[in-house]
Amino acid sequence: MITLHKGPAAFGVSDISPFCLKLETYLRMTGIPYTPKPAAFGKAPKGKIPFIEEDGSYLGDSQFIIEHLKRKHGNTLDAKLSTEDLAKGHLVRRTLEDSLNWVILQERWISDDGWRVYKPIFEALFPPVVGKAIVPLIRRGVGKAMQAHGMGRHRPEEILEMGKADVSAVAAVLGDKPFLLGDHPTSFDATLFAFILSILAFPVDSPLRKHTQGQQNLVRYCERFQQRYFAN
Repeated sequence: MITLHKGPAAFGVSDISPFCLKLETYLRMTGIPYTPKPAAFGKAPKGKIPFIEEDGSYLGDSQFIIEHLKRKHGNTLDAKLSTEDLAKGHLVRRTLEDSLNWVILQERWISDDGWRVYKPIFEALFPPVVGKAIVPLIRRGVGKAMQAHGMGRHRPEEILEMGKADVSAVAAVLGDKPFLLGDHPTSFDATLFAFILSILAFPVDSPLRKHTQGQQNLVRYCERFQQRYFAN
């Protein structure tokens, strides 16, 4: 049995972290048994969530974990994909994780409106006194990381336009297909669902959320996906 160390549920979503939601979605898609557990960051092999414990060993990073699970439990979702489809899925995944994710961080951690909503959820991960003291430090760390990456050097309206372009791009790739790459779900759908739902479910009526709500194929996709894999 795999133990999934994850973040808390909030806003009607199984996990506040899109990376945790991605991995949990993959586990549900493949039917691999797992036990969810609130993450103990001291055990995180990369200092981040999600991570898993399996056979006495810890493994971090959502994508490294998925690749490990494919090798150990079988690649049931992606085995029949063409080289072109694998490349297309890879590009969408990287767009979401390495571009749109920074915009989501801006919305939650840097924007004052988003921070007012996100702060109490994140503080609840720590003992009361500790949370009040450490969460502002983490917020400053996120700001510094955004500056170092380069995204944080742009104006908020410029970051927004980047995020809107990413959302529009993945909406165009999805088109009217039931899943990202066609009629059957693949591991790449776990990422698409997790990141788009993280925007739609976050209860701040931001321009990014409004733009994403305007992509009706993405909205319907998330509704179908949530019903299929998270109805219970």
